[in-house]
Amino acid sequence: MTFPFDPSVAYRASAVEPDGPTGSEPVLGGALREKAVWVDEAVCIGCRYCSHVASNTFVIEPSLGRSRAIRQDGDSTSCIQEAIETCPVDCIHWVGFEELDGLRERLEGMEMLPLGLPSPSRHRRQKF
Repeated sequence: MTFPFDPSVAYRASAVEPDGPTGSEPVLGGALREKAVWVDEAVCIGCRYCSHVASNTFVIEPSLGRSRAIRQDGDSTSCIQEAIETCPVDCIHWVGFEELDGLRERLEGMEMLPLGLPSPSRHRRQKF
């Protein structure tokens, strides 16, 4: 019987993970995750699909009712991709880590109204 791999590798592999940075971290330009996930909150309709699929990555921001990516390493890449594919308005994207600061600044400069039913913690719209 022939194996497509060398089974003796299992005996040579270390069970202890390295303590410090390995150089493979995305922040250091590594290949673990070359892209970051970004939610364009101006387009988000607050459907909550992404937060149900990848709950360690996405949350619904309480004052506006829109989705926000809170962790880049919260869920597996395939789980995050599934959340992206379930978005009905296509507001979740893979972007480069270096783009995040500029995207945050652009988003902070926008005026957005809260989505959904008003709650005590949300800003209320005034009727005229």
